[in-house]
Amino acid sequence: MAACVDGSLERPFARCRIMTRPVFRPIFLTLALCSLIPAQSNPAAAAAKTWRESHEREILSEFRDLLAIPDIASDSANIRRNAEFIRTMYERRGVTMRIVADPGANPIVVGEIRAPGASRTIALYAHYDGQPLDPKEWVTPPFEPTLRDAPLERDGRIIPFASATFPLNPEYRLYARSASDDKAPIVAMATAIDALRAAGTKLRSNIRFVFEGEEEAGSPNLERVIAAHRDLFAADLWLICDGPVAQTRQQLIAFGARGIVQTDITTYGPRRELHSGHYGNWAPNPAMMLARLLASMKDDSGRVLINGFYDGIEPLSATEKRAIAESPDVDSDLRKELWLGSTESSPRRLIELLQLPSLNVRGLASSRIGAQASNVIPSTATAALDIRLVKGMDFHRITERLIDHVRRQGYFVTDAEPNAETRMAHERVARIVAHEGAYNAVRTSMDLPISQEIIRVVESARGPSVRVPTMGGSVPLEMIERAAGTRTITIPIANHDNSQHSFNENIRIHNLWDGIELMAALIAM
Repeated sequence: MAACVDGSLERPFARCRIMTRPVFRPIFLTLALCSLIPAQSNPAAAAAKTWRESHEREILSEFRDLLAIPDIASDSANIRRNAEFIRTMYERRGVTMRIVADPGANPIVVGEIRAPGASRTIALYAHYDGQPLDPKEWVTPPFEPTLRDAPLERDGRIIPFASATFPLNPEYRLYARSASDDKAPIVAMATAIDALRAAGTKLRSNIRFVFEGEEEAGSPNLERVIAAHRDLFAADLWLICDGPVAQTRQQLIAFGARGIVQTDITTYGPRRELHSGHYGNWAPNPAMMLARLLASMKDDSGRVLINGFYDGIEPLSATEKRAIAESPDVDSDLRKELWLGSTESSPRRLIELLQLPSLNVRGLASSRIGAQASNVIPSTATAALDIRLVKGMDFHRITERLIDHVRRQGYFVTDAEPNAETRMAHERVARIVAHEGAYNAVRTSMDLPISQEIIRVVESARGPSVRVPTMGGSVPLEMIERAAGTRTITIPIANHDNSQHSFNENIRIHNLWDGIELMAALIAM
C-alpha cells in the first residue's frame, strides 16, 4: 500500500471488527479526571484509536518482533538487523525508505512521505538502539519480550502472548530492552500511518522519519552524518519522540533538553592491593580519597560547589516560568513511590530543579564487595560522573572547571594512566577521562508560532499537557539543530516508571496506545 497522489493514505483491503477499550484505572488517585481523559477533538487521533482497537494483536506482534532483535550500539550485526527490520516495516506501509550507513557510523534509517502542495516538512525522530545491560539482572531475558498483567513491583504475572485476550487491559506491561526507550515510538508512528491510510487522511506537511542507531552511545556520528546528507534530513521542525511523559500520566511537551558531559575519575593507592591489617593506617586508601573528593563537589542540599559551575545560564522567559508554575506538583506522590525520606534542594520542586544543571555519580568501583569482599586496601578507585547542562553552559568549560576543582583538592591530574614516577612524585594523583559525545543544551522558545501550534495539536489529541522549557534527560538536540539548521521539540510517550536505562525496562500498554493516537495527530498536523 502506498500514499495516493492526492496526498491521502490508501485504505487497506480488509478491516477487522472494532473492539471495546477497557476502562483506564489510574495509579495516582489524586489526579484530576481531566488529566486522564483526552480531549477527543482531533480527527487523526480518533482514527488512530479506531484502528488500534481493531488491530491490537497485530500491533503487539510486530512490536515484539522488533524488541526481540538485540540492539546494543556496539553490536554491529544486530544493529544492522534492526535497521533492515525498520526499513521493511515502513516500506510495507508505502513510505520511501533509505538506510544511511556512512563509514564508522551505525545506520540511520530515513523515511519520507511527501504531501502534494505542502509548504513545510516535519521530521519525527526516535532511536532504535538501547542501553547496555547485564542479562543476569533481569527477571526475564531482555530480548525476549514478556507481557505481564501488572508491574513487577506489584507481582505482575506473565501473560503468554499466544493466549492473551484482546483487547488487552491497558495497564498490562511489556518488558524488554528498548520497550520504552526508544522502540515504542517507532511502532507507534508505523501504526499511525496505518490508521491515517485507513481513514483516507490527507497530509498537510511532508513527513520525514529519522531513526538513529547509536543514541545510547552518545550519538558520536549523528552530526557528521546529517551534515553530509543534509538534503535527506532537512525539515522545518524535528519532533523528538524520546523519553517519558509526566509523572501524572499527562502528555509532556519539552521545548528543550539538557546537555551532557560524562567523565571517569580514578584515584590511586598502592601499586597492588595490600592486607588491610598489615598496612591499614599507613597505605593511602584510594576509595576513601575518592569519597572525600566526590563529597567536596556538592553540599548537603545538592548545590554543586565547583567554582563557576552555574555561570552563563540563560534565564527562563516569562512564558517558561509561567509553564513551570502551572505544572502539577508530583513530588509527594513520587517520594512515596520511590521510598524517599527527603529530596535534594527541598522544598523546590522536581520540575524547577530540572531547569538547572546537575552533577551525578552514576557508578563507583573499588576492589570487591559482598561474598567476594577481601580485607584489603584497594589499589584504585573509580567514579563515573555525568553532568547535565542547561542552555548557556558550554561542556568544554564545565570539563575544565571540574579538573580545576580536583586540582584545588590537592591532586595532580592526568588524562593518561600514571606510571611509577608520576605516582611517587605526587601525594595524590587523579586520572580524569572525558568521554566522547558531550554536547550542550538547547531550548526552543514556547512563544514561537510553531511551538503554539504543537501545543494545540497535542492537546487536541491528548488533553491538557505539561509543558516544560527543558526536560531532565539528554538528547543530542544541539547536534541536530546545528547540522540540519532546524528547531526541535520533544514529544515523549513512555510511562515515567519504565525503568529505562536499567534492568526490567517496560512500556505500559496504555502509553503505547496513547502514543499511536498522538503520532497520528502530529503526522497529520
